[in-house]
Amino acid sequence: MKIVTVGGVSSLIAILLGVGAAVPTDASAQTLTSLHSFPAAPGDGALPQGGLIADATGNLYGTTLGGGIGNGYGTVFKLTPAGTESVLHAFTGGDGAFPGNTLLADAAGNLYGTTAGGGLNNYGTVFKLTLNSDGTYSHSVLYNFAGYPSDGQAPAGLIADAAGNLYGTTVAGGENACVDYGCGTVFKLTANSDGTYSETVLHNFTGGSDGQYPFGRLIADAPGNLYGTTFYGGGSSCDLGCGTVFELKPNLDGTYSETLLYSFTGDRDGVAPTAGLLADAAGNLYGTTSEGGGSRYCLTGCGTVFTLTLNLDGTYSERVLHRFDGSDGQTPYAGLIADAAGNLYGTTYSGGVILPACGGSCGTVFILMPTGTLAVLHSFNFSDGAQPAAGLIADAAGNLYGTTSFGGTNNYGTVFKLAVATTFNGVPGTANCTSQSISFLATEFGGIAHAATALGFTSVTDLQNVVVAYCTGH
Repeated sequence: MKIVTVGGVSSLIAILLGVGAAVPTDASAQTLTSLHSFPAAPGDGALPQGGLIADATGNLYGTTLGGGIGNGYGTVFKLTPAGTESVLHAFTGGDGAFPGNTLLADAAGNLYGTTAGGGLNNYGTVFKLTLNSDGTYSHSVLYNFAGYPSDGQAPAGLIADAAGNLYGTTVAGGENACVDYGCGTVFKLTANSDGTYSETVLHNFTGGSDGQYPFGRLIADAPGNLYGTTFYGGGSSCDLGCGTVFELKPNLDGTYSETLLYSFTGDRDGVAPTAGLLADAAGNLYGTTSEGGGSRYCLTGCGTVFTLTLNLDGTYSERVLHRFDGSDGQTPYAGLIADAAGNLYGTTYSGGVILPACGGSCGTVFILMPTGTLAVLHSFNFSDGAQPAAGLIADAAGNLYGTTSFGGTNNYGTVFKLAVATTFNGVPGTANCTSQSISFLATEFGGIAHAATALGFTSVTDLQNVVVAYCTGH
């Protein structure tokens, strides 16, 4: 994934942050193209559940939960703009198994990710694919999780800071028992000078009034505070709690302190968030819950889109932006992206048009406008994909890209493109472009310092100045 400057630095910033035309006016007129159906050949991947990342030349990179070689422990793949797919690594179990999350890239084109299982202890791994001079990749395990009661189990996606340290959550494990697996953790992998990494558990969830089972990827703000969600925990309205939104603040001694920003109460305010959050420059948070919302068309509710508004006293107030009813989507497992006009985009795992091939409905891609109006941009029909579990990314023209876990030619999932033609700056509203765009570049390149180097800037300040100028139109 070599980063190539095309048309100067300003053009590349526009490609990376996303710039396009206007907001679509006819949601039903969007065109979906299936770019790849798994498995297209023996040894190919199957069942992609993670999102995609892209490089400046338009290549897409992702993971599949299954497929590959041997027992089918999953793959890392690359898809070129011409539609050529190649497997960069096929997992064997001992080196990791079941990579179900979105990758992270650094300035050198190396890829980082996690596997939910496999590795030395069979509790999951953090891995690196090092880009070789001949275009191949070499796999190495950066960390093997040990599981409950000493360590995490089943890691989710990663983010990075400017020093190249990695942060993530584990769905289970940790020192506190929840059922038989541990309640989950937040961890940090510190990069050592010899290329190895040392792990520190920043927080062990306890369940109950605290969170339990953090499935989603973290986000971070400028001071280094971490934000995320847990599937269970919080209030007592649900058997194990209805889920939480949490913040971890770094202390001077290197430890972190957790604050629960919101505990879902069940029914109409949402239940069981599985995705990470989106933040704007004002500190407001946006996300989805996979259940709840109060719709009578779904047994446990069809799910919601919500926002947490930051109050002057540092607390947050929750507001539901949309309650799905099944016909417009159901069970949004993934998080959100936003365009410059404040529209939110996402996927739902089911819902939409009822089709026998999906045993009900195959899922949707949706747009939620600032007015509160939600429109379905696409209802999957099985032949073009089914059950999208991951979120979306956008290119410079405003096209959306994502994966479906099932459907397609072989019913092993797809990579798709949906033409919508809009302007993507990364957060709700153009005034909020700057901070989220800086965060986006840091995520894509494994740290903002790495991003500055990769894009040809002499300092982080120079990069920030260009991003500010881009976001403000100067």
